[in-house]
Amino acid sequence: TTGIIMARENQSVVTEFIFQGLSSQPRTQTVLFTVFLVFYLFTIFGNIMIITVIRADSQLQAPMYFFLANLSFLDICYVSSNIPQMLVNLFTKKRTISFSGCAAQMYFSLAFGMTECVLLGVMAYDRYMAICHPLLYTTVMNRKVCIHMVMASWTSSLLSSMVINSLTLQLPFCGPDILNHYFCEVPAVLALACADTALMELVIFIFSILIVFIPFLLIITSYAHILFAILKIQSAHVQSKAFSTCGSHLTVVTIFYGTAICMYMNPKSKPPQDRDKVVAVFYTIVAPMLNPLIYSLRNKDMKRALRRAMNRPKSLF
Repeated sequence: TTGIIMARENQSVVTEFIFQGLSSQPRTQTVLFTVFLVFYLFTIFGNIMIITVIRADSQLQAPMYFFLANLSFLDICYVSSNIPQMLVNLFTKKRTISFSGCAAQMYFSLAFGMTECVLLGVMAYDRYMAICHPLLYTTVMNRKVCIHMVMASWTSSLLSSMVINSLTLQLPFCGPDILNHYFCEVPAVLALACADTALMELVIFIFSILIVFIPFLLIITSYAHILFAILKIQSAHVQSKAFSTCGSHLTVVTIFYGTAICMYMNPKSKPPQDRDKVVAVFYTIVAPMLNPLIYSLRNKDMKRALRRAMNRPKSLF
C-alpha cells in the first residue's frame, strides 16, 4: 500500500486535499472545536473506564463483556482515526492534509468502521446463544471461540479496507482538491477522482454487502429469535433481565447501522452533500461517544460493577 501511495503522489497533480469541513464560519468552528473536543475526551475516558472495569471485575468475565471490552477498544481507535485531525483543522484553521495522510486516514477509519459492523453482529449472535440456547452457551461460546471471532472481525475488515483503498488510490486525482467532508472518507475522496468510478462504486457496494449488510441480517435474525424466546419466558424478572442485556446492544446497533447503511449501501455516484457529513458524524463520533453511556446506564450488571469499582478504586489499577 505504501508503494501505491508514493506512486500516486508522483503521478497525480493533487498532492494534498483541503477539507471543506462542517462550517466555514469562525464562531461556528470555535463551537465545533469545543463540542468535538469534549466528545473525544468523553469517548476516550468512557471506553477506557469500561475496559478497566471489565478487566478488574470477576463478575464480568462472560463472553458478552469480553466483546464489549473489544468494542470499547475499537471505538477508541475509531474516533482517534478522524477526530484529532478535525480538531487540528478547526483550531489552526489549516484545513489541508497530504495525499499519503489522507490515504492512511481513509484506510484506518474504514477498517475500524467495518470491524465495528462485524463485531456488532458477533455480539448479537452471542446474545442469541445465551438466551435461545443457554445449555449450549458455555460450550459453544468458550474463550477460544470468542477470541477467534474477534480476530476474524479485525482480519476481515483490515483486509477489506486494504482492497478498497488500494483500488481507490490507483485512480487519477488531477483536481479539484477540495473534500466536501471533515475527514478522508472513501465516498468523498472517490468523488474527486478524474476517471470513471463506476467499477470502484460496485466494489464498495459488494464489500458493503459482505461487511455491513450480512452482519446486519445476522443481527435482525438473532433478535427475532431472541424476541420469540423472551416472550415464552413466564418469569417477569427473567424477561426484564433479558431485555436489559439486549437493550443496550440494540440501541448501539440502531444508531450505528442506521447511519452507516445510508452512506455505504448506495452505489449511485453523486457528489457528497452536507447531509452526508451530518450522517457521518453519527457513526464516526456520536455512536462511539454514546456507547459507554448506553452500556453503563442500560446494563444492570455494568451499573453494579461500576458501583463496586467506585467503592474500591485502588483495585482498578
